[in-house]
Amino acid sequence: MKNLVIPKERMTKMIKGKFIDNLPKIYGIYTGGFLAFIILMSIAESAGMSAKLIGIFFVAFTVGIYALIGYLSRTLQLDAYYVAGRQVPTVFNGMATAADWMSGASFVAMAGGIYFKGYGYMALLVGWTGGYVLVASLLAPYLRKFGCYTVPDFIGTRYGGNLARVSAVIVLTVASFTYVTAQINATGTIASVALDIPFGIAVYIGLASILICSMLGGMRAVTWTQVAQYIVLIIAYLIPVFWISNKMGAGFFPHFMLADEVARIAELESQFGLGTVKNSAADLATVPKGLAGITKAHSSVNATPWAFISLAVCMMAGTASLPHVMMRYFTTPSVKSARRSVGWSLFFIFLLYSSAPMLATLSKLSLMDPNLATGIIGKSISEVQALDWYQNWNQANLMFVSDFNGNGTLDLNEFFMGGKAVVLATPEIAGLPYVISGLVAAGGMAAAMSTADGLVLAIANALSHDLYYKIIDPKAETAKRLIVARVLLFIIGFAGASIAALEIQGILGSVIWAFDFAMSGLFFPLVLGVWWKRANAQGAVAGMMLGLISGTAYLIWVRNGGAGFWGVTQLTFGIVGSLVSLVSMVVVSLMTKAPDAATQRMVDEVRIPSGRTVLGKQH
Repeated sequence: MKNLVIPKERMTKMIKGKFIDNLPKIYGIYTGGFLAFIILMSIAESAGMSAKLIGIFFVAFTVGIYALIGYLSRTLQLDAYYVAGRQVPTVFNGMATAADWMSGASFVAMAGGIYFKGYGYMALLVGWTGGYVLVASLLAPYLRKFGCYTVPDFIGTRYGGNLARVSAVIVLTVASFTYVTAQINATGTIASVALDIPFGIAVYIGLASILICSMLGGMRAVTWTQVAQYIVLIIAYLIPVFWISNKMGAGFFPHFMLADEVARIAELESQFGLGTVKNSAADLATVPKGLAGITKAHSSVNATPWAFISLAVCMMAGTASLPHVMMRYFTTPSVKSARRSVGWSLFFIFLLYSSAPMLATLSKLSLMDPNLATGIIGKSISEVQALDWYQNWNQANLMFVSDFNGNGTLDLNEFFMGGKAVVLATPEIAGLPYVISGLVAAGGMAAAMSTADGLVLAIANALSHDLYYKIIDPKAETAKRLIVARVLLFIIGFAGASIAALEIQGILGSVIWAFDFAMSGLFFPLVLGVWWKRANAQGAVAGMMLGLISGTAYLIWVRNGGAGFWGVTQLTFGIVGSLVSLVSMVVVSLMTKAPDAATQRMVDEVRIPSGRTVLGKQH
């Protein structure tokens, strides 16, 4: 009889193994179910269901699924909570990483940035994609070989001493918190439109959704939720692009016709006098805050070579420094899996990034081309104001028209829109069924929530593991450590929502700042920690703190009217911070005692792909 009793530990392993083995089937069923839900909502719309109710159903259904996954993934095991048990298969970690990476900024704001600023904003796509090359070649495999729970965990163990660990926590918190406020802002924006509620209330509803997915199961819950969220967000982004393109006669795959459509926009911009008709200060004073007009040529880069390159460089180095990205590669079974996971991440990210310029182009064309039924430039002001979609988005404070010259006709310089509305409103503008708008809202929520989950978890894990456990209470039991981590999740999330509700900075601007902060303080301490044995604790602390302080000081100076230097702007201040970090780290390391022999052997061991991890399972 004794042999018939299966130990709890063995049962747990059996369940985990079965779940991992059946992931393709599980998420295949999930994808089929989601597509069936879209069809059901289409039928309901045809039967007369209101747009508001469709939006509510889409948000409620998807968030409910994420909450269920979070609940089913609850755990009391440290390894599962911090690194998902280090058993996430390569492809699925790639999907989770893509969801973690493609934030509300990627989903909601990227196409808007290209729409208003032209292809100069492609520097973001170039930098973010190139950043993964740095991750794959310089960091991800080696940090996985180290076997740490968090980025500060690597810093603290590699360099030794609590000061280095605390410095890493500070930089991580600043960068990640800046990022998470942008994601909660995006979540609130989408929820307010989809549910027709005030933005301030929607922000906290978004926060509740984020916390439900992450509090009980930590990284394990966040991982499986992010896979589900990726499926939703990529379906929600691609369907409108393909549908609108086909409807406009640009083919099912607009990627192949982009040059023709951009050329058509250039013709229309010339026809409507872009660059020749400008708004006066008095005109612009009447435009609601946060809205912008089409003031940049779509087809031009609208940036100097240095401006383009510097922004791309900041995004590359920031990508290789952001803690929530690095944490994803701690969850793979091996070093080899971590490296392969980066490749899959790039593939899944490419599916959306290659489509963002297409959506921006299609959106602008649908509004400008008089040959299309959706074109509004050149129509009467009253006719445009009577459109249902204009009234909807005007009430949401994301669209505005005004007859500045009094001719009764809508000119190119008299139409204003929020950057967020480019993705969210385009399906409705293009005349697609409202179910597609509900789908896009669900996709935007998925994108913002997936990144916010990872960011809040990164901050909470760093504070609970690297400050509380490693410094304050090293003897804390597992249950106590997890309680602390979950309480911190709530506090950080609430603080982020409170800041987001103030709308101090736009979504895309906040995201770019986060990359610059991470680049300023963490890039070189991480890279040199792997590739330069001579780097020591004193150098690392100097690099992190002086890099962060100098970068922040430069940002404040430029924001307050400072002229700046080297062509470095408030969006690229990470260049200043990282240079100070590099010089400080190298000089201080060379002026102080070299790391001991054991540390240098550890660095050598980290660079070898095979073999045991440097840190033990429990640390």
